[in-house]
Amino acid sequence: MPVSACVFDAYGTLFDVSAAAREAANEPAYPELAGTWQSLAELWRDKQLQYTWLRAVTGDHIDFWQVTQDGLDYALEATGLAGHLELRERLLQLYFNLTAYPEVPAMLADLRASGLKTAILSNGSPDMLGGAIVSAGLTGQFDAVLSVEDVRIFKPAAKVYAMIETALDVARDEVLFVSSNGWDAGCASGFGFETAWVNRLKAPMDRLAGTPQHTLSDLSTLAALVAERNHA
Repeated sequence: MPVSACVFDAYGTLFDVSAAAREAANEPAYPELAGTWQSLAELWRDKQLQYTWLRAVTGDHIDFWQVTQDGLDYALEATGLAGHLELRERLLQLYFNLTAYPEVPAMLADLRASGLKTAILSNGSPDMLGGAIVSAGLTGQFDAVLSVEDVRIFKPAAKVYAMIETALDVARDEVLFVSSNGWDAGCASGFGFETAWVNRLKAPMDRLAGTPQHTLSDLSTLAALVAERNHA
């Protein structure tokens, strides 16, 4: 079955989650980030994801913006920056307005020019996703922007992936799901989607029931992959 829809995870896939800490570190007001921004960004992201998994298991759902703040507070304390309220607010402001990876606009334009549907499926709250899309200059590039808030459980719950079929009116075997998170790509593959893992960090493959069918170093070759796949 040809791919008719490409559906993207948002954070780390389309939007650069390290950008907030990196940009703040380049601002004169926050010299304390000069040697710590990378470890702060990594820990912030790790705790953000861990909290989503734990809340999915326990059923104690809150929106992703609160999870993002909780992860940041942990990371700030762990890096000795707790209590720096101005820095905290600046990091959150930058995270709400993340930049896209440089290859993303052209990739989306190529997919849409070929007639494919494009969508986002994300843990992010609707406001967060809207802010990132606008700040990245991607307004109008998606047929649907799907948030887990509609089902109130985080990935990788099956009911999250099931939203795609209903929203885009497509069958599972028509979907290429794209994520930079190996666990997300693997779980989406186990759900029944064809998946592409954007392995920007050259990480090992996660040991899960599902395995991504494609592995990319970034998104620059995705449109060509889909074209080749559909015309094979």
